[in-house]
Amino acid sequence: MAAVAAKACGGEMNVAAECRDLHVARKTFYKYLARFKAEGAQGFFPRSRAPLTTPRLTSALVADEVVRARKELDEEGADNGAISIMWRLQDGGLDPVPSRATIHRVLVRRGLVVPEPRKQPRSTVWCRFEASAPNQMWQMDSLDYVLKGGPVVVVIQLEDDCSRLDLADLAAVSENGDDVWVAFQGAASAHGLPKLMLTDNGSAFNGHRRGFTTDLEARLHALGVKPISSSVSHPQTCGKSERGHKTLRKWLAKQPQAETLDQLQALLDRYRVFYNNRRHQALGGLTPQQRWNLGDKTGPDGTPIPPPPLITSPTVSPRGSIGVDGTEIGLHKRHAGATTTVFRTGDHVTIFIGAVNIRTLELDRNRRYQPSGLKPPGRPKKA
Repeated sequence: MAAVAAKACGGEMNVAAECRDLHVARKTFYKYLARFKAEGAQGFFPRSRAPLTTPRLTSALVADEVVRARKELDEEGADNGAISIMWRLQDGGLDPVPSRATIHRVLVRRGLVVPEPRKQPRSTVWCRFEASAPNQMWQMDSLDYVLKGGPVVVVIQLEDDCSRLDLADLAAVSENGDDVWVAFQGAASAHGLPKLMLTDNGSAFNGHRRGFTTDLEARLHALGVKPISSSVSHPQTCGKSERGHKTLRKWLAKQPQAETLDQLQALLDRYRVFYNNRRHQALGGLTPQQRWNLGDKTGPDGTPIPPPPLITSPTVSPRGSIGVDGTEIGLHKRHAGATTTVFRTGDHVTIFIGAVNIRTLELDRNRRYQPSGLKPPGRPKKA
């Protein structure tokens, strides 16, 4: 660079010899000499190698439309990824509509998204499941919501597994059996009964893994609806519910914060209409309502489903009894302290200690204590 500057200032030098010593081509020397004379020291800095014209680059007008659509979706609390933007532009009459990849590149150039490195591929063991028809399976779960002023309440949400239709959103003070049943009744009265009901292992939903039957399970069995639950510490089974919670939370975050349950319920009623009538990526661009309307409905055949056997291991009390599903079953004081194995199918109970069948009975729901039927030995007769 010093040689170029000296030459530009009128210094005498043998350019060919100087270039041999510097191991550069004379063409390069004269290129930088011309830049130095025109721009000064700035001429020495590397220049962009981008082409001067890019005929295939998305026009500024289309790029502006992409940014506008993303902003609108974000303000609505809706998903605002490339596919959602593409649908918004299509619905708005833009022609031609840029592809998903083009929209993503525009967002990257405008600094609206940060490119992520390629994620690790899913394990080959992972398998995605989906019900084949509406009402074949519903999912139920709840999420927390903070009312203005601090109280934490919940939203009980039901979703159809096949169509992703939002069946019910109920604002409740907690995840309790009464409100869970109210939410189910509302969904069933509008959409019929499902064949299966998938939940997590919340105490208001499923008691099977804890050795008891929830009110929801008992009522579902009577209706011919089979309750099933996810494995412990395996939330992926209820992944559609978890993804639905994310969408709902994002939408609620863009709305005025509710102060009461009634205000929250009004928001949830609006949300259900909003969500059910927006295109869904998992449905190939159909809305959940369209997928529901187009699907062949299924449901239970009306035959009550016997509950699965529950296996528990209560310890015999000092008075010789054990507790089973809200009842006390009498055995005998001689078994006090022993660990039993109880098999219960509905009200039919079989009790073992070790390999010995101690008692089999049908629970009498009209009484809390189920007497053993064994009479204590009487006093010996006097001689």
